[in-house]
Amino acid sequence: MTATADQAEGRTNPAARLGFQPGQVVQEIGYDDDCDLELREAIEEITGQDLVDEDYDDVADAVLLWFREGDGDCTDALVDAIGLIEDGGAIWLFTPKSGRDGYVEPSEISEAAQTAGLTQTKSVSAAANWSAARMVTPRAARR
Repeated sequence: MTATADQAEGRTNPAARLGFQPGQVVQEIGYDDDCDLELREAIEEITGQDLVDEDYDDVADAVLLWFREGDGDCTDALVDAIGLIEDGGAIWLFTPKSGRDGYVEPSEISEAAQTAGLTQTKSVSAAANWSAARMVTPRAARR
C-alpha cells in the first residue's frame, strides 16, 4: 500500500485509526448485543484474524474491553485485563458515549486506570455509540 492509501485507510477504517496492526491477537472482553459490529469487523480485517474471546488461554497483543455502568467495578475489569496482555500490549476500554445507556463518567475511567496502575494514552470517538480509551502499563507508555 502507498502512503496515501495508508492514510485513506486510517480515515475510513476505525481499527486502523486505533492503531491495530496485522497479525495482532486481540482478546475481547465484555461482548454483548450492544457492541459495535462494524468496529469489531474492522479490527478483524486489519489484524487478519478473528477476535479471541474470554476463554483464550494465552496472552494477547491487545485487549478490547467493552464496559458499561453496571458491569461491575471498572478497576477490577482493568486489573483483570492487565493479566491478559503481552508485555507492552494495550487495553482499549470502550464505554458508551454520553447520553447512551451504560455511560461511564470520564472521572471514573481515569480513577480506575490510575488505581489499576495504567496510563491512559489516548481517548477517541471509536464508533457511533462508543468512546475508547487506550491504556498501557507504565513501562509500555515509555516506549
